[in-house]
Amino acid sequence: MALSDRDRAILDFERTWWAQTGPKEDAIRSQFGLSSTRYYQLLGVLMDAPEAEAYDPLVVRRLRRGRNLRRRARFEGRSAGGRPAR
Repeated sequence: MALSDRDRAILDFERTWWAQTGPKEDAIRSQFGLSSTRYYQLLGVLMDAPEAEAYDPLVVRRLRRGRNLRRRARFEGRSAGGRPAR
């Protein structure tokens, strides 16, 4: 799958969204015209695309680490930011 202009824009947005003012969901809606749910669906598909990793490996790997951390936390029954139970 070749990356579309929107795919590249999403990856670019993920690289810099934290520097913008206001909630991320508002920026997603204004920049892409998408609900945050649809945006994250598209982002999830992009994270698994080799072309996305070739385009911006740092962003894609960071997103994958976050996703894996959240999955592991759900599996272990704790919050993603919390420390493991002793």
